[in-house]
Amino acid sequence: MEIRPSKRDVLVAVGYFALGTVIFQLKLDLVFAGGERSADFQTRLAVLALACAGAAFRRSAPALSIVVVSAAVALDLAGGLTMPVILVFIDVLFAAALHGSHGLHRGLVAVVATGTLGVTLLVAVLGDWRTSLYAGLQVFSLICVPVWWATNVRQHRDSAEQVARIAELDRRAAVAAERNRMARDLHDVVAGHLSAIAIQSEAVLSMPADSETVRTVLKSVRENSVQSLAEMRTMIDVLRADDPVDAPVAVRLADAERLVDSARAGGLAVDFAMDQVQDLPVAVDVAAYRILQEALTNALKHGSDATVRVERQVRRLVVVVRNRARDDAEGSGTGLVSMAERAHAVGGVVKAGRDGDRWVVRAELPL
Repeated sequence: MEIRPSKRDVLVAVGYFALGTVIFQLKLDLVFAGGERSADFQTRLAVLALACAGAAFRRSAPALSIVVVSAAVALDLAGGLTMPVILVFIDVLFAAALHGSHGLHRGLVAVVATGTLGVTLLVAVLGDWRTSLYAGLQVFSLICVPVWWATNVRQHRDSAEQVARIAELDRRAAVAAERNRMARDLHDVVAGHLSAIAIQSEAVLSMPADSETVRTVLKSVRENSVQSLAEMRTMIDVLRADDPVDAPVAVRLADAERLVDSARAGGLAVDFAMDQVQDLPVAVDVAAYRILQEALTNALKHGSDATVRVERQVRRLVVVVRNRARDDAEGSGTGLVSMAERAHAVGGVVKAGRDGDRWVVRAELPL
């Protein structure tokens, strides 16, 4: 069970009071009094109680705690400075320097530095300079050391908090970048499905109503529609979510046969051949699938037949799509830009252009 800081401070104050009472009873309490007490036991206990009362809110109100404990030290000094009060004062000074505001911390540093130097100079002027060094060392040990220690701890804590904030910002940036990448990926998928639906629907309108091909095309249209709706919902969840969402099922080049079947259902004659593509790097696998999907979508729009070759070489994967292009077909759409970006993301290249009456898309992706 974790104790709240306010209750912990009260327990610490009670512990100091109990310890001080034992020290008083054992007569180990005098620091500066020449071995004689000018105050009775009850008075010294009352001063200790005042100091402990100030220590009870050393975190919640550090400035007020310093004032109360300093008043107790002044009263104790009149009757011979005692060890229990000094212990409470050092602890409160450390806590105020560590947990107080930046303004309070700077003020404490200035006060203890000025106080130490002032006491040293005052003793040197009024007495022996050797005694002043001894007095300065004592004051430094009592008030400078706890503030100095607290300052070092505070700096390490602030540095750790800054590192944690930077790490959190980096995490959010990484999540945002991944979310944008997923959204772009899903956008390309949905766009490909919708393009296929539009082309296949146009093909259906030109076929006899009772043709078996019509049923095949309509089945492909339905499958593309269902996939588009599912992935559109996933894309909306990705863009809407504040926390990381489960990634959609990753596509693989091994599923390229589905792309070819969809293109054939849309009326595109496809000559397809593919090497063994298992165990490809994930980024290359997905990029190759998307490039092939985009190239087939363009072939459906601008041609009537296509040749697809996927070759796995020693150090690279080569995807080539050739299709007969219309004379008015141009390569200025966003599809070519998307393919180029995907290839560049994995260190590859995409070249697209006319080769006689054919339009050729050639992607080379490193393995």
